[in-house]
Amino acid sequence: MTEERPGTPASETAPATAAEAPTGADAGSANGGAAETNPLRERVVEVLQTCYDPEIPVDIHELGLVYRVGVEDDGKVEVEMTLTSPACPVAGTLPPEVEQKIGRIEGVSSVRVDLVWDPPWNPDRMSDAAKLKLGLL
Repeated sequence: MTEERPGTPASETAPATAAEAPTGADAGSANGGAAETNPLRERVVEVLQTCYDPEIPVDIHELGLVYRVGVEDDGKVEVEMTLTSPACPVAGTLPPEVEQKIGRIEGVSSVRVDLVWDPPWNPDRMSDAAKLKLGLL
């Protein structure tokens, strides 16, 4: 399974095992410098970049709300995500939106989106691009 790990910004994820090595933009030297790619995972991340917290004009991936993206060879996709606050008004609508959008991707056989609160989200999880857009850099 290819995935991002919780507790670390998406741009700094590390594989849990060699079989879970990051792909696409997260690829490193897991195979002697050869970057692996997983087209389905890349499409999932592209879809995540179309989902927004309505109170913040930055997509949920760049905000660091996505803690883990797991994609299996049979098309099963698992996403662990959080919200900026447990009292976030989109707690009931944003995870189902993410699930529906990912479910429309060709090659996805099933989707599970889990809303998690540990570790708690904080602005340090945002990408530099998100911080720049919000005037924090």
